[in-house]
Amino acid sequence: MSELIEGLPDAVALRCLARVPFYLHPKLELVSRSWRAAIHSPELFRARQEVGSSEDLLCVCAFDPENLWQLYDPLRDLWVTLPVLPSKIRHLAHFGVVSTAGKLFVLGGGSDAVDPLTGDQDGSFATNEVWSYDPVMRQWSPCASMLVPRAMFACCALNGKIVVAGGFTSCRKSISQAEMYDPDKDVWVPIPDLHRTHNSACTGVVIGEKVHVLHKGLSTVQVLDHMGLGWTVEDYGWLQGPMAVVQGSIYVMSHGLIIKQDREVKKMVASASEFRRRIGFAMIGMGGDIYVIGGVIGPDRLNWDIKPMSDVDILTVGAERPTWRQVAPMTRCRGTILGCTQLRI
Repeated sequence: MSELIEGLPDAVALRCLARVPFYLHPKLELVSRSWRAAIHSPELFRARQEVGSSEDLLCVCAFDPENLWQLYDPLRDLWVTLPVLPSKIRHLAHFGVVSTAGKLFVLGGGSDAVDPLTGDQDGSFATNEVWSYDPVMRQWSPCASMLVPRAMFACCALNGKIVVAGGFTSCRKSISQAEMYDPDKDVWVPIPDLHRTHNSACTGVVIGEKVHVLHKGLSTVQVLDHMGLGWTVEDYGWLQGPMAVVQGSIYVMSHGLIIKQDREVKKMVASASEFRRRIGFAMIGMGGDIYVIGGVIGPDRLNWDIKPMSDVDILTVGAERPTWRQVAPMTRCRGTILGCTQLRI
């Protein structure tokens, strides 16, 4: 890099650039070749960490448009659109999504595309492909494939690694296999299988630095110990429904309510009755807030239309009287949310 800012050492100039918000980076790189090189350098993102200017963004993918992701900046209430995911699978769905090491990872899943003439599914039910999005280079790259193709599975980031477990294979058979990915080495290794499998989709959450795998319709939870050496089966009596982790606590949307759920204690936090007709939305925690994103308004007895949603609603759970508020809607994505996670840049 040539001199970034006249009269300043490059190390100091880089720390100045590190304080510029991420959404302005495309404009910064137009200033000069040296600024472009700086914006695309790992050193800039290390400098962002050093000066405390890292940003927490939400990453969202919806059914429409196909294979498109957007990032939400909560401090500036704006959306940034990423390049289209270059997977050959049309309408990729039922995948896992996490972020770690400053990158977004999209794992497995299969096609949700339907032939408009025949109504048949695309035929690709589960894949083992893995993609990562690097915000430094602003591009997607293929990663080492999972050992087992899977869809509708649990996927979590834990201590810089990615853990996947359960789900369905390409033959639509539920599986108990689990594996772990090291992003630094780009390598997958098998870990102990789940104790139980179930003919339903499963999800994963990290609480207390442990991966918890939940199957839809079951009250039991399978917990991976912090060393990744084995699973235990626990029955916490957790409620069924959309779930978010906020500051280490679980919140569930159930029967039109947001309920904070500890192992034995359940506490009603706020009403969520306005979401009763909304299906296919994402519910996720970031900071001290619960986000409800997208989805569709389903048909009812009086109206058979299906309305894709781009709305974003937020509940600050730590407030004295938690109330819902709306923020900027998604600018490109709308409808059923296929993937949602938090990314620190």
